Amino acid sequence: MNLQTLFKLDAHGTDVRTEILAGVTTFLTMSYIIFVNPSILSTTGMNASAVFVATCLAAALGTFIMAFVANWPIGLAPGMGLNAFFAFTVVKGMGFTWEQALGAVFISGCIFILLTITGVRSWLVAGIPKSLRSAIAAGIGMFLAIIALSNAGIVVANPATKVGLGNLASLPVVLAAGGFLLIALLDYWRVRGAILIGIVAVTLASIALGLTKYQGLIALPPSIAPTFLKLDILGALHTGFFHIILVFVLVEIFDATGTLTGIARKAGLLKEGAQDGQSGLGRALFADSLAIFSGSLLGTSSTTAYIESASGVQAGGRTGLTALTVGLLFLAALFIAPLAAVVPAYATAPALLYVAGLMMRELLAIDWDDITESVPSALAALIMPFTYSIANGLAFGFITYAALKLLTGRARDVHPALWVVAGLFLLRYALFPAD
Repeated sequence: MNLQTLFKLDAHGTDVRTEILAGVTTFLTMSYIIFVNPSILSTTGMNASAVFVATCLAAALGTFIMAFVANWPIGLAPGMGLNAFFAFTVVKGMGFTWEQALGAVFISGCIFILLTITGVRSWLVAGIPKSLRSAIAAGIGMFLAIIALSNAGIVVANPATKVGLGNLASLPVVLAAGGFLLIALLDYWRVRGAILIGIVAVTLASIALGLTKYQGLIALPPSIAPTFLKLDILGALHTGFFHIILVFVLVEIFDATGTLTGIARKAGLLKEGAQDGQSGLGRALFADSLAIFSGSLLGTSSTTAYIESASGVQAGGRTGLTALTVGLLFLAALFIAPLAAVVPAYATAPALLYVAGLMMRELLAIDWDDITESVPSALAALIMPFTYSIANGLAFGFITYAALKLLTGRARDVHPALWVVAGLFLLRYALFPAD
């Protein structure tokens, strides 16, 4: 069976050359994750080299599943925001081990698979109002922003004001600021791989200035043993993990559904009013959930569909051949581990901050004229960075939304799914208020 037949290229009005070029385009726009993810997850004590390998393998495997199960031109990799929640909230903030956090990711993947197969996912997504979904995305953006500013040394701890301004004359801060401007300018001029170029440029400048030591460019991949199958599933079943798993599931569902739907519509793969089975969305979500499951075994946080895949669609990608190309390039990236090992936190900070800025545009979709919509949304977004927790942001947003609708006599406007989620979060705070 050739590629034309396997991926139904003729039926989608495309060809092998177009699909491969689209795959290269998508890879360039999302490959920054191979540097950012190890930088974030290694703060938990995880071996950075092993996380690098796990990231590449999880991205490749997840994207292959998308290619062959759904035949959609979408790349997958460990998700931004979810990796930060994993590292800075679950492990560093709440004191759980990274092995337990991986166990929670595994369980959430299993739940996502079950919800997709049974159709409950569609019911759940339909029950969450657009304003809250937008607020969640914006709040995760702000959460990433404070992490980025901290890693860059621009925001520092201050006992009097909680946070303060760092030393703007220090070289790491200057390099981070320059990297951010470079990414923004390149993206403005629509240069493919702008974020990746920014990370590499800051890293090279850091090496040239003697801040980091060059260790080579190409080598055999390091061992994945320090993270492979190290998940602690029984530890993740601890009562304190109830709401953590809930947050993983909710964010994974909203992120995947929103991204897949948006890109599929752009590619003409999803028609208005079509059911999951008819449109292929169900298969794509199933592929996404399998990727989460697989990634946790390899040793990385939740894997999800990347919105950057829209760049490949813009370049003409319409089938799983685009995704297959992306997956193969992630496998090839395994051999640049020496470069990944020398990337400092202030080199990935500009990428985090830029992605955060892009996510903030979701605030435009909130109905600011309706207090029962805007107040819960604003609260959900603000609580995330100010409590350093995506979980708290979701909880405050859902609970406040349900409460305001009830108290203003508009309880009928609330979908049963939202009552369920709000009730679960309220129960969690009632039983474990200090966790």
